[in-house]
Amino acid sequence: MLRLVISRLVSLAVTLLFVSLAIFLILEVLPGDPAAIMLGTAAREDTLAALRQELGLDRPALVRYVEWVGGIVLRGDLGTSITYKMPVSTLVAERMGVTLPLSLLAIVISTLLALPLGVAAAARRDGAVDRAVLVFSQLGVAVPNFWIGLIFILFFSTWLGWFPAGGFPGWDAGIAPALQALLLPAVALALPQAAVLTRVTRSATLEVIGADFVRTARAKGVNQRSTMRRHVVPNALIPVTTILGLQLSFFFGGAILVENVFNLPGLGRLAYQALNQRDLVVIKDIVLIFSGLVIVVNFLVDIGYAILDPRLRSRA
Repeated sequence: MLRLVISRLVSLAVTLLFVSLAIFLILEVLPGDPAAIMLGTAAREDTLAALRQELGLDRPALVRYVEWVGGIVLRGDLGTSITYKMPVSTLVAERMGVTLPLSLLAIVISTLLALPLGVAAAARRDGAVDRAVLVFSQLGVAVPNFWIGLIFILFFSTWLGWFPAGGFPGWDAGIAPALQALLLPAVALALPQAAVLTRVTRSATLEVIGADFVRTARAKGVNQRSTMRRHVVPNALIPVTTILGLQLSFFFGGAILVENVFNLPGLGRLAYQALNQRDLVVIKDIVLIFSGLVIVVNFLVDIGYAILDPRLRSRA
């Protein structure tokens, strides 16, 4: 197991290095002149020269890349935003307090909804429950999360008045108001991924139900409930865990749209604002953070996969 963890950590570090290089090349080298992109082509030459000097764009690209990565790794320095005139690390720390709880809440909702529905549909194949779950999964896949968010605002906020239509009171206002503001966005973010995870859970459960060891357990007189709990569900969770890890990128990516629909001051909204304002410093750091989060989560999923599947531990 230790050997597996070490190999995955090395792979994680190498992947992060290549991702950072790709982000740097795309945003600072390939477009041409980043200063002209940020200020526009109508900017005066002396203004462009001042911005190039401020950002260090007059130095070789390799030097800028090493300083950027070295500053992040050694000092946690993400640079200074051109638009907000403050450290990007401060902006990220403020916005992470919204995006991270939102994503975690969406993951919990998606998992708690998808796993029971998928197992119930497989246990009652071709029944009413199975058909209802398949309809839910089809609708969830077809409807985008931002549209679900708009429907939620119209119904739960405008008509019923149960939840705020947008904004975030901050954690200083109390846990209950903060969670109330995040609940509708989290459900809107979770439903499409819950639909996908439900289909995967149903398929994985059906595959395990048809396995020889399950039929043997049933032939020995083990009832269906015990068979599902002891044999079917633990084995069906192995592929489900893998898909759940892959979905993390969709949760973080979907947060950009959902945060803008609900006017939440998170990383997604910061990325949208930075894109509109052509603040390449902020964009570069946020893309790296989102990529890093996905890579780290996939590393944790790999470890969890090994814990669930003893065959991987024996190979390692």
